[in-house]
Amino acid sequence: MIDLDYAHDGAVALITLKRPPANAFTPDGLLQLQRTVAQLNADARVRALVITGDGPKFFSAGADLNTFADGNREVARTAAARFGAAFESLQNARPVVIAALNGFAMGGGLECALACDIRIAEQHAVLALPETAVGLLPCGCGTQTLPWLVGEGWAKRMMLTGERVDAATALSIGLVEEVVERGAVREAALNMAQRVTGLSPQAVSFSKELIHQARHGVPRAAALALERERFVDLFDGVDQREGVNAFLEKRAPRWQTSRASRETQR
Repeated sequence: MIDLDYAHDGAVALITLKRPPANAFTPDGLLQLQRTVAQLNADARVRALVITGDGPKFFSAGADLNTFADGNREVARTAAARFGAAFESLQNARPVVIAALNGFAMGGGLECALACDIRIAEQHAVLALPETAVGLLPCGCGTQTLPWLVGEGWAKRMMLTGERVDAATALSIGLVEEVVERGAVREAALNMAQRVTGLSPQAVSFSKELIHQARHGVPRAAALALERERFVDLFDGVDQREGVNAFLEKRAPRWQTSRASRETQR
């Protein structure tokens, strides 16, 4: 069974989790996701990636629990490795990754969203990490990424007490960046992704790298030194001059790196 499909117009890619009825993840589906992200990551034309779920109810319900019904330790080891590899590939992806939460994001489904750079939720979405209720725990980077985003207190409420969070609460605690009406999240995410394509590819890439320094525990002095170095590195390419001069000339910039990547793909 194909657990997802994807399409892209060159600059913006859309991945749809597609495994009825709840878009649950299987080890094979996670490997498919990892490989798809790697393929898109290697295509320099792709500037932004949107991930959403198929249907009106579920972004993803997380792991398919049938995988763990017999208590097989080796199956668990494979599944944990696949969850980690797939979601780390999202965290480390070159494009800007936006999660469009069209409904329930539970367990591994929420971990998938946590691995993205930005999260937009529909107003009926519910977010949770309920693994402890079935004798499991989050193994797709959730125990590390959630507290970094919302703080230890809310991370413990969600993981240690099984609390579910509605979209409004998720917005208030910083778990999502925007809430939209039912049925509007895909368009909102694609519109945001389109905005990315108007920015300097190199500047966006460097900025994402620098933001992640804080997540990875890099000492502040070292991160600030890298920030200054990356600023100077931008002057090695033509986009810095193009961007500044386009602004001064009141016109849209023509990013050379984008044009070069398109020509390479032909």
